[in-house]
Amino acid sequence: MSLELPILRIGLAGFSTQQEEELAALLTRASPGGMAWELARLGEADAILIHGSRTQVLSEGTVRIASGVAGGRSVHINLPDVDRPVAFALPLPRNLPQGLSFELQDPASVRGLLGRLENWMRPTIAQFGLASQILEQESALGSGVYHVNAASGLLLAVVDLRGDVGVLPAAAPLELENAMWTPQPNASAIPGHFSRTSLSQLMWQYALRTRRDTLPRRYRTGLLYFRRPPRLPQRMLSDAHLLLLRELAVAPARFAELQQRTGLGEERLAQDLAALYLVGAITSNPKRASQATLRRGEGPDSMHSGRSVLPSGLGQDSDRQLLRPRPDLTAPAPLSLD
Repeated sequence: MSLELPILRIGLAGFSTQQEEELAALLTRASPGGMAWELARLGEADAILIHGSRTQVLSEGTVRIASGVAGGRSVHINLPDVDRPVAFALPLPRNLPQGLSFELQDPASVRGLLGRLENWMRPTIAQFGLASQILEQESALGSGVYHVNAASGLLLAVVDLRGDVGVLPAAAPLELENAMWTPQPNASAIPGHFSRTSLSQLMWQYALRTRRDTLPRRYRTGLLYFRRPPRLPQRMLSDAHLLLLRELAVAPARFAELQQRTGLGEERLAQDLAALYLVGAITSNPKRASQATLRRGEGPDSMHSGRSVLPSGLGQDSDRQLLRPRPDLTAPAPLSLD
């Protein structure tokens, strides 16, 4: 398998259709690190680019961006509330504090901006690389704790396959691909300067950023069952994920039937099911469906017939899960992010 890199997403505000198309084409070849950048809705983006000449500062921190499309709606953004980088295409609007900016018509300027954004996203890129390697080595790993070391001996990650993981934010995808995995007989502390997350969240973010087809073949032909709510903050689930969980909680279904019941296209459905599969929320095994699958220590639905390292049965975390209220599986109406 060639080195796998994550999909990174940019949201645009205030650009014309032609400018959006030009930026989309430029993003495919401008990444300094070879990352796959693509355009996305504002609420799904890792960074936001705003057309400066169509921006008006309304008050301290709040801006209004006029649409670059005839008849389009303007967007209001309170910049202090935005938890991701925001960059403005020059010229900057009046009274706007200095920040990230770029020349829209200068490929070198766009490339420089992407370099800065990729540096900001290094922890996310490192986590993606670690998740990719967990899947690559799934059949060889047990259910314990591992140290992941570079060839130089540098500790890159600590992985507890029944708990949390930590990864060095500066770890490069190639370093992780060539790293040595060493089992640890006892629990191992995650260094404080590592990016820490749960195994479920690590694999969830991987599923949302990969172009790899991670949905097992049997999930496209056999009956699928609701297993349990994913161990994730509900804000991380899209409307489509909630819809699929609701449908399967009501009754099991095959892939084709889910397409009819949800109206999702084949590619989108496969991606969303893969994400739910990787965090153990759905299963193709009726014995693991619903409440029967919440027993302590039970592993997830695996790509192999034996033990699994995929993040479903997270040891002690399984006991705590029994005490937590289940997420509301009601799928809300489609959200408007504009």
